[in-house]
Amino acid sequence: MSPGQPIILGEMPSLSKLYVNAAAGAARRRLLGSHPAAALPATGHEVRGVRADVGQLTAYQHLVGETASDVLPAGFLHAMAFPVAMSIMNRDDFPLPLLGMIHLRNAVEQFRPVRFTEALDVSARAEALRAHRAGTQLDIVAEIRTSGDDSIRWRGVSTYLAKGAYLPGIDKASGGTPTQQFTAPDPTAIWQLGVDAGRAYAAVSGDFNPIHLSVLSARALGLRRSIAHGMYLASRALADVGAAKGDSFRWDVAFEAPVFLPARVALDISTVQAEGAGWVRSDYVAWNARSGRKHFSGSVASL
Repeated sequence: MSPGQPIILGEMPSLSKLYVNAAAGAARRRLLGSHPAAALPATGHEVRGVRADVGQLTAYQHLVGETASDVLPAGFLHAMAFPVAMSIMNRDDFPLPLLGMIHLRNAVEQFRPVRFTEALDVSARAEALRAHRAGTQLDIVAEIRTSGDDSIRWRGVSTYLAKGAYLPGIDKASGGTPTQQFTAPDPTAIWQLGVDAGRAYAAVSGDFNPIHLSVLSARALGLRRSIAHGMYLASRALADVGAAKGDSFRWDVAFEAPVFLPARVALDISTVQAEGAGWVRSDYVAWNARSGRKHFSGSVASL
């Protein structure tokens, strides 16, 4: 297999099996004390002819507050691509531990609307292995095309951190980005998230990572309580931005502090308009409604 040419998978990977494999791989690494090379897999993965499940789409739209439509929301497309992305991080030659990986940022470009009736080719690859002051980070790039068409309809870049993992040949990053003072503005919305919010999103996305499911499963991985999925929070913010985003847009989010469940999250959305050009950009920020600590921020901008 030549570098860059994806491996074609016969079917969409099972996330539950991937998590079981990841747990087994982590145990094997601890037992053997193996030290993987500082290199990412040279090939990506691709699944062809994927179709959205209408029932899953409807449940997703209801959960995050998206308007019912036959156009697939950008966050739903992320969920469709996620098993393929996970299969890259589950490979034997992937150098970092999958379990405990922290989602730092996500950048999505939606070039054209994707309808639920379309057959899609979904691909993913790993890029840009690099140092972080707390470990090692990398990007997982996922792309969605209409089957038989080379043009990209949706592209997402997810940046992950393997905290405490330092690979040979990658120098440790010194210092870090200075923390900016955050003063909470007047919120435009308040979200009440129940203790079951992680399980509800897992049911529509397929992402049953134990850190999101219960207090017991989260504690087994070192957290005091379960936390909300980052992409659930970002997708709710995108839905709150609403019809302003149009057919083609860029959607960014940076995660700062986890949302421990249950939670009360405040959100502020501000929109920028250019004279004669209509909507240009919406910025959003979310924070703990009690403590004022910022959870995440991002923007949605027209392309």
